[in-house]
Amino acid sequence: MGIRTGRIAVAALAATCVFSVVSCSDNSSSEAGSTTSIAPGVLATGDPIKVGLFNPSKGPATQAGVTTGKNAAIEYINNQIGGINGRPIEVIDCGIDNTSPESTISCANQFVQAGVVAAVDGYNAESAAAMPILTSAEIPLVGQIPFNTATGAVPENRVFFGPPPAAFLVGFLQSLKQAGKDSLTLVNADLPQAHQVFDSLLTPLGQQLGIDVKSAYYPPAGPNFTALASTIADGSPAAGGLMTAPNDNTCNKLAQALKSVKYSGTVFLAACTEFVDVLGAQAVGAQSYSPVWLPPAIDSAPEPAKSNLRTAEQFIDNAGGTAGFYAYGTFATFVDLARALTSAPPAEFTGPAILTALKGLADYQSFLGPKLNCGKATSPNCTTDMLLFEVTGDKKTAPVSGGFITPNPEVLKLIPGAA
Repeated sequence: MGIRTGRIAVAALAATCVFSVVSCSDNSSSEAGSTTSIAPGVLATGDPIKVGLFNPSKGPATQAGVTTGKNAAIEYINNQIGGINGRPIEVIDCGIDNTSPESTISCANQFVQAGVVAAVDGYNAESAAAMPILTSAEIPLVGQIPFNTATGAVPENRVFFGPPPAAFLVGFLQSLKQAGKDSLTLVNADLPQAHQVFDSLLTPLGQQLGIDVKSAYYPPAGPNFTALASTIADGSPAAGGLMTAPNDNTCNKLAQALKSVKYSGTVFLAACTEFVDVLGAQAVGAQSYSPVWLPPAIDSAPEPAKSNLRTAEQFIDNAGGTAGFYAYGTFATFVDLARALTSAPPAEFTGPAILTALKGLADYQSFLGPKLNCGKATSPNCTTDMLLFEVTGDKKTAPVSGGFITPNPEVLKLIPGAA
């Protein structure tokens, strides 16, 4: 594909999505009641291992899927696989406003007071505000994708099991170029992190690849989806849609609006899944991204991801609440944390020992994603591989390349923390 190596002025890449709820350590599997019977597993015993969760459940961009994934993961870890090296996990779940660094700081202080040994990043766009507090207290931050530019730019005191946000953008643009598509219009919530993505990275990267990239913003509290769809359709770009999404409902409404204005290009809907069922046959050809395998693509997933995905689906269904991308991503994050620390348990469960153990993961098969190699000197991410799904004709999805896409490493090197 001949990508020219040059200067891309980037402050980096981040996303804007969010999550929910308040307090924690709930080993119950359900908000709405169990739907399927789960065979007895290995129960965790002994003193709990306390872990914090930055859970964006307040403000204009909440994401309830994180709570679902967390609840399902606690049930699976504590009552099915014997906890973390035999000990139960206890989650101190702190609700934050994804647009307020002050609420993130408050949660970080709460975690220090509670004596957690690690904190899970629930896709928090303001996570950088917590890093000085967590680092001083020797509490590592663990997550799937760093949705904050500064958090993802350096590897100190943090580990992310998924790829950097830049990988999704580079991989998506690579796929467009390979398909012969040379124009793209994407919209995003009008938040500071979104402007950094679009203004500092998306346009110059498009120029490098010969893709005409345009962007537009909408108020996160009350988008006009018909107007957004008209903006995307203007000029008939080859592809258009959302770079990030606060929830599946946003994706559903924008997808329906794009169909109503007769947009005929490739519809791109960030990290959403629900639109596959909502739109039915009209969803065919639409694309979305993910760091992990998701239920609509289970037929394409290899083992062990396929059997693990069935397990995740069962526990998430039983947990009740909102499912979708963020539920599965959160479930995978907690489970990979528990499995990694069980397979190679530290001598003691302290923040520094946990960080060392996670940084030492090499050629480690993650629960729903690719193999992980953590501890890079320049990046907190354990992989750059990402999945780009396309909707097929049977309300299912399949990866456009047959599996994971590895974004061009020379391009990723130009983005702090991405490689």
